Parts: sequence; structure tokens; C-alpha cells
Amino acid sequence: MNLSVKTVVVVVFAVLMGGVMAGGDKGKKVNISFHIETEASDNPKMIFPHQVIGKQRFFRRVPEVSSKDYVAFSPFPAEDQMSYGVILQLKDNARRRLAAMTQISSGKWLVCQAFGRIVDGVLVEDPVDDGVIVVWRGLTIEEIRQMDEAMPRIGEKKKK
Repeated sequence: MNLSVKTVVVVVFAVLMGGVMAGGDKGKKVNISFHIETEASDNPKMIFPHQVIGKQRFFRRVPEVSSKDYVAFSPFPAEDQMSYGVILQLKDNARRRLAAMTQISSGKWLVCQAFGRIVDGVLVEDPVDDGVIVVWRGLTIEEIRQMDEAMPRIGEKKKK
């Protein structure tokens, strides 16, 4: 190989490796999902335990609503004055799914897993059909910044 071919090979390799290494940071995802309570007798591989108000409950690993379902968000300071909450606006198909799930899940808990940890939970009492779901607390300012990189705020134009 002559010098110019070697240079091209090295440059192409560097570009490809840079793309692989940067792949973890590019397009940061909003890692927030909602999981409905289920029975302890369900398939152990499909559920996880979590303490809710001093009682161990079990939740589906497969989320009812997840990152792919959001179109926009709006953060707010949580009541604990140490964390943030967010209002998440849902895509239309996710809005219908959430409405159907909450219609049949009265009396069950719905927990929010955000960025790898359970941060919040609510007892389902009524169907949720307005197209928004709320995380009331538990998010950090850095996680809000990640969300700003991934999607628009409610009322803003779509991120490119």
C-alpha cells in the first residue's frame, strides 16, 4: 500500500471507531417508564418486586408506557424541594393504551422507573385519558437536561 491509501484506511478506521465510541452519548434517551402492579404468582422472569408503603408488591418488567411514547415534556420543582418532576405528553396510541390499562387497573399501583431507579408511584383510581402522565418527584437537574436534549418542552416545536 502506498502512503495515500494507508492514510485513507487510517482515517476511515478512526471515523468508524469514533462513531462507535460516541454512539453511547449521541441521541441520549429519555429513560422513563411506567410499570403496572401484577400478581406475585406471575412468571418470575417477567416481574420485579418493589416496596410500596411498607408492603412488597410486584410489577411487570415490560412497561405500560416508555420512552418511545413521549412527544414533549414540562419539568417542575417537586414538593420535596430537592428534586424535579415532569409532565410527559403522550403520543396518541400511547394515550389510548394508558386509558385502556388504567380503566381495568383500578386499585393497582403504577410505578415510575426513571434512569434506572424507581422514583415515584401512584395508586390507579380512575382512567387516565387526557394524554399526559406525571412523574411527581425524583428526577435530577442533569436528567432534566438530558430530556431537553432528547425532546421538546410542551408547546415548543419538535427537536431535530
